Amino acid sequence: MAEVGAGSGGSSSSRREEINGAGLSSMDSLESRWVFQDEDDSEIDDEEDDDDYDDAPHLAGVDSDDEDTQDQRLIRTGPRIDSFDVEALEVPGAPRSDYEDFGMGRKIVLAFQTLGVVFGDVGTSPLYTFSVMFSKAPINGNEDVIGALSLVLYTLILIPLIKYVLVVLWANDDGEGGTFALYSLICRHAKVSLLPNQLPSDARISSFRLKVPSAELERSLKIKERLETSLTLKKLLLVLVLAGTSMVIADGVVTPAMSVMSAVGGLKVGVDAIEKDEVVMISVAFLVILFSVQKFGTSKVGLAVGPALFIWFCSLAGIGIYNLLKYDTSVLKAFNPVHIYLYFKRNSVKAWYALGGCLLCATGSEAMFADLCYFSVQSIQLTFVFLVLPCLMLGYLGQAAYLINNPSGEEQPFFYSIPGGMFWPIFLIANIAALIASRTMTTATFSCIKQSTALGCFPRLKIVHTSRKFMGQIYIPVINWFLLVVCLIVVCSISSINEIGNAYGIAELGVMMMTTILVTIVMLLIWQINIVIVLSFVIFFLGLELTFFSSVLWSVTDGSWIILVFAVIMFLIMYIWNYGSKLKYETEVKQKLSMDLMRELGCNLGTIRAPGIGLVYNELAKGVPAIFGHFLTTLPAIHSMIIFVCIKYVPVPMVPQSERFLFRRVCPKSYHIFRCIARYGYKDVRKENHQTFEQLLIESIEKFIRREAQERQLESDGDEDTDNEEDTSLSRVLIAPNGSVYSLAVPLLAEFGSCSNNPISEASTSEEVMADLPVDPSISDAEHGLERELSFIRKAKESGVVYLLGHGDIRARKDSWFIKKLVINYFYAFLRKNCRRGIANLSVPHSHLMQVGMTYMV
Repeated sequence: MAEVGAGSGGSSSSRREEINGAGLSSMDSLESRWVFQDEDDSEIDDEEDDDDYDDAPHLAGVDSDDEDTQDQRLIRTGPRIDSFDVEALEVPGAPRSDYEDFGMGRKIVLAFQTLGVVFGDVGTSPLYTFSVMFSKAPINGNEDVIGALSLVLYTLILIPLIKYVLVVLWANDDGEGGTFALYSLICRHAKVSLLPNQLPSDARISSFRLKVPSAELERSLKIKERLETSLTLKKLLLVLVLAGTSMVIADGVVTPAMSVMSAVGGLKVGVDAIEKDEVVMISVAFLVILFSVQKFGTSKVGLAVGPALFIWFCSLAGIGIYNLLKYDTSVLKAFNPVHIYLYFKRNSVKAWYALGGCLLCATGSEAMFADLCYFSVQSIQLTFVFLVLPCLMLGYLGQAAYLINNPSGEEQPFFYSIPGGMFWPIFLIANIAALIASRTMTTATFSCIKQSTALGCFPRLKIVHTSRKFMGQIYIPVINWFLLVVCLIVVCSISSINEIGNAYGIAELGVMMMTTILVTIVMLLIWQINIVIVLSFVIFFLGLELTFFSSVLWSVTDGSWIILVFAVIMFLIMYIWNYGSKLKYETEVKQKLSMDLMRELGCNLGTIRAPGIGLVYNELAKGVPAIFGHFLTTLPAIHSMIIFVCIKYVPVPMVPQSERFLFRRVCPKSYHIFRCIARYGYKDVRKENHQTFEQLLIESIEKFIRREAQERQLESDGDEDTDNEEDTSLSRVLIAPNGSVYSLAVPLLAEFGSCSNNPISEASTSEEVMADLPVDPSISDAEHGLERELSFIRKAKESGVVYLLGHGDIRARKDSWFIKKLVINYFYAFLRKNCRRGIANLSVPHSHLMQVGMTYMV
């Protein structure tokens, strides 16, 4: 069948054919690329499966399941046209990135928002880094201060600057960052995803394609083959991704606790009468306020607090310069890394303990990557290199200069080093900055959970989009209040800054190590850079992070075990959801209705066909779901037109609107049954209400049917000279947003040659429509058939659209293992019962809904 909105072509010489009555015109795209093509593929990929009806003899034996196991070879494609090219040709002004072509004033505003959203976490690290370090390795001389300073400076250079800013930020997925964005990037290049409802056609979405460099291509293909053929490696990769995401969520809990507690703790310096319990109470009040304003969105809050954080960084630099000039400029020799060696030589085991505190200077590095969806790579890189990093270094240099002359101030070195007259203004700015820092990982947590939900690894939750312009800026109410509750538990149960700092290090290092491993796979599989560089990256940074991790794990019994338990709980939730969803989908695939049964039922489906359109929602991307048989046996009648709608999220950030819908005809034409796959990326927003969605759906299916008729006419004209041709391939078509129809390849569809031999008659409703239509002798049979079917669709639409929702639940068989029964019957069932149902996402009034439940034994 032809497809509406098929993506970029995989043929060696794709061309655009615009059908407008005047003829065909072609235009080449400007680039060619490497793509993988199945060995058995013809020039045009065949997407049909045996469950979708097609009476052409040469397609009778096609099996969709074989598409995933065919051998692939690398070919160089010629110039091609894709949906972005079409939009550029047809729409005034090509679509641009959200952050391109801003004026100078808008760029300044964006820079302030970047400070307020991305750099709050790393920016407040001077509040607590030295105090935690020196609590584990007390100062015994000036060399200890200089050694600790040298360790902090090089940690800042190695992890936030070299690893994240210069390397990891480039491993983004079309502007999306975070653990799941890396996983999505890898899944798009190799078939390693355990998500069950992926189709070969997903790889044809224009943003789904990747350029594959020729350098070291053989090694990349071997790695790809190994990953695709090993189920163990696929599961291990998923476990790593889920573990990293659980650590990000844990980081979203401990970051507010650490930042606010350390800032409020400055009161003990300014007011002697303040006790520890009072600091905890004030911190709790600040945290409640912080999470309450989260709903106002990233843009509004980021713009409001961005200038405050700019003042904070300037204050850090100013205090640092003041202390350097006043106390001791000799601390500048800490840039010599030999002082790190001397520090470990002097303190041995204590220096190793202090590593956990040293890492706190790099906290927030992962936030730069996870919050990438809110801003551009260049804005984050430039802001960090030219503002954030110099100010941080000056701040640490100033604290070290103060400690050389005042070693007794090691408990709160930042607040003690503030000049007397500036204490309260700086204290106020520090608390504002701490509140901003707390938001940094919270927004990163929202982003990661949205990505994991879209990829089937987290229960569906209500997601609020806080910006009309920037669709990546989101707020998840349930997660927001859940993080607040856990954060308050951490603050009240672990009231020591040192213990919270240790928990902070565990969460931060956990996600850092997962990022290192995933970026290494990206380097090998996608970037295909020199193996020496890859090995140097993974050995150096993974070894460095494991060293830090060994330090924080040694102190896990201090109370930071709470964060580990929380991360394990989040990991289990995601893994159980993924496992249960996968079992449910696989069971539905096994129990789907066969086409033989559909043919035996006849065009009336063994029941009465009432006027109207029935949208049957299900999770199957192909085949007739078993729940449809439940509808046939339960309902007294079924609609005259049935559309199986599968809303499927594919692992790309955004799917262009012109590629949104994929249509196929199910069963013979007289059945009036279609399949529609509505594809969304994990960054896409389903903004349309049900009326808008229905309108788009009907318009698209009309275009699909018109395209079918056009292809038949063109093919019948071509067949005058090629009557005996038997090896005709399918074409793929593209419907542009303005309604223009494009053919991406030839030869065209040849499936209706045997329609006259079809023994199944038209449904009674369609016969009535056809009888009502006047017959114009000047109109050809093809045009008359087209108008009859379009009229049938319009009458069905006028009769009403009903949403038929099938709720399929799963239960473990009686002979299953106890663990499986526990996981499926209780844990997964609990998650499904309490997650956001598909009906909520549809925004459909109850009067248009019809639901049937079904239980599968797995």
